[in-house]
Amino acid sequence: MKIINTKFYGLKIIKGVIHYDKRGYFRETFKNNLFKNKKFIFWCMSKTKKNVIRGLHLQTKFQQDKFICVIKGKIFDVALDLRKKSKTYGKHYSITLSEKNSTSLFIPAGFAHGFCGLENDNFVFYGFTNYRSKKDEVGILWNDKTLKVKWPTTKPLLSKRDKNNITFEKFNNF
Repeated sequence: MKIINTKFYGLKIIKGVIHYDKRGYFRETFKNNLFKNKKFIFWCMSKTKKNVIRGLHLQTKFQQDKFICVIKGKIFDVALDLRKKSKTYGKHYSITLSEKNSTSLFIPAGFAHGFCGLENDNFVFYGFTNYRSKKDEVGILWNDKTLKVKWPTTKPLLSKRDKNNITFEKFNNF
């Protein structure tokens, strides 16, 4: 496995290893020793259809580091830096994660996260260093004009919650 740093402090790309043979493949996706000071305690999985956007979500009080991995399918993944003292505050990083490219993303605490499904069925596996606190969640609008995220769809399928997320400006004034 290989870790690649990004221009965002702490945000890392993880290139997994895939071993193919006539039966299929065996894929290495995560090793604890890559993140020695992190303890992932909460794991979830979502199934997402094509053109569904989930996010951009953030835990405010009980912040979480996140590990994002696509088990099946392909997603356009976005991490938005909301760490007020960061040099990249208010900027986003986007990457395509897929079963085929064996690429995962480590997102440090203080980032909002979201993604768009690019194939008919997309299975995303998440690891978190803290539990979800529903009352401490906030969402930033996926299409906030100031963020300039170039999503791969103009007519996404959104949850009611994500349709009502706040603007980056409103978050900035918290």
